Amino acid sequence: MGAITGMQLAYTRPDRVRRAVQLSVPPGFISFSPRLIPAFRHMPKLIWHRPGSSLRGVWSDEYCAKVTPQATINAHLAPMQRRDIDQAVRPLYRGMVIPESMRLSRGVYKQMRLTIPTLFAFGRSDTRFDEPLVRRLCASPERFADHVEFAFVDDAGKLLPDDAPDAVADLTVDWIRRTD
Repeated sequence: MGAITGMQLAYTRPDRVRRAVQLSVPPGFISFSPRLIPAFRHMPKLIWHRPGSSLRGVWSDEYCAKVTPQATINAHLAPMQRRDIDQAVRPLYRGMVIPESMRLSRGVYKQMRLTIPTLFAFGRSDTRFDEPLVRRLCASPERFADHVEFAFVDDAGKLLPDDAPDAVADLTVDWIRRTD
């Protein structure tokens, strides 16, 4: 959810953001294609989420190129132990994620300009957004953004910060230094 909020902030309030790093999410100006459908196959389970049901499928082999340690999954899911948070999953997806996905698919962000320097980083083993797909669907970024770069991290998948925390930190620090 932070990626959606970060993207909206970057586009609508660039006066509040100096630069951005987006991890494992494509830019708002991505071209939609049937090849993106696999990236969204987890959504029906979250739209129809029932409190108390497991969201562990997000860490299944179809999404993660690397096995996520059980302790990491448990840490991500720990907040779900709170009933109020667990009950918020379905309304959050229906009220925020689905409408934002529709905005992306309609090309709303292609009609706006991303003016802050933004780095989009992906794991090279990401099963949803591999490098050839990202490069094809985000071709000619200069048409939609002032300063955008893409980075692809070896030995990392969808959960880039979990798979390669040092590489994420290095990329981020380097981005801040280069765009300061």
